[in-house]
Amino acid sequence: MNEAVQTSSAFTPRVFSGIQPSGGLTLGNYLGAMKRFVDTQDTGVQSIYCMVDQHAITVWQDPEKLRHATYELCAGYIASGLDPEKSILFNQSQVPEHAQLGWVFNCVARMGWMQRMTQWKDKAGKNSQNASLGLFAYPALMAADILLYHATHVPVGEDQKQHVELTRDIATKFNHDYGVDFFPIPEPVIEGTATRVMSLRDGSKKMSKSDPSDASRINLRDDSDTIAKKIRKAKTDPEGLPSEAKGLEDRPEARNLVNIYAALNEQSVDQVLADVGGKQFSEFKPMLAELAVEKLSPISSEMTRLMADTSQIDAILAKGAAQARDIATPILKETYKIVGMVG
Repeated sequence: MNEAVQTSSAFTPRVFSGIQPSGGLTLGNYLGAMKRFVDTQDTGVQSIYCMVDQHAITVWQDPEKLRHATYELCAGYIASGLDPEKSILFNQSQVPEHAQLGWVFNCVARMGWMQRMTQWKDKAGKNSQNASLGLFAYPALMAADILLYHATHVPVGEDQKQHVELTRDIATKFNHDYGVDFFPIPEPVIEGTATRVMSLRDGSKKMSKSDPSDASRINLRDDSDTIAKKIRKAKTDPEGLPSEAKGLEDRPEARNLVNIYAALNEQSVDQVLADVGGKQFSEFKPMLAELAVEKLSPISSEMTRLMADTSQIDAILAKGAAQARDIATPILKETYKIVGMVG
């Protein structure tokens, strides 16, 4: 065991999470991530939120579109209520320690671990020999994103839980291999009524900006009329709304709309159904449309203001990157010391 290393099993609670700046923020991004981030920042736990632009380039990106998407994502964070005075907000590429720790973890993680990752299988498909090395290895960089700050809690969607589990494996192996208790074993935080918002056209599919049908999603930049129109045309079934959640089983479109209403109104599904049980969708959809417009229109307006002059975003990102490096630099330095690097 390295005698120079300070070891402790107690880690200060700290939250880290990130979103890829791949353009076209949706209601799913807001309810599944941004709203949860805003709620977390008022708990008193230090929160770090990142635009993971290095992950974005694991597949080819048009440079101008990537820059625009990074600004838009930052605007979305702020417009949703994330306060740069309460949370650290930055883009990944401004903090080189992410890539530096990522390389260390490339040497800790095993090939078999990476090959088992569901998202690798989904994204590479049958063409895996032509996929980038970055796409294969990016879960190790994601582990670095989290552990670079000794984060203890990671708000993620269900589809990212496997990556946090891999992060736990990497932290455990690093600590074991070097006989230290240096990296925490972070916990995934998966909670909330609508952590996985589904398509408005197919309740079995996740709401996605890549869906060819714009009617399948609500974009955070949609105006009030567009939001209302999309909800009115959302796919449903002919049955009325039940009075309890059990009645939504095997009704994916109905469940999705009720989940969205509950999340926007900060209620449980049971609370919503206690109020609307027995109503037809012809009555419920206007209620949902009104609520969605009320909650999302201010976000859209603020994003438009911020995107009109990105100098404010530049200043916020620069400040956040400096704050992030203040935390990351000593942790990386100690990591290098543990593995035996000189300097």
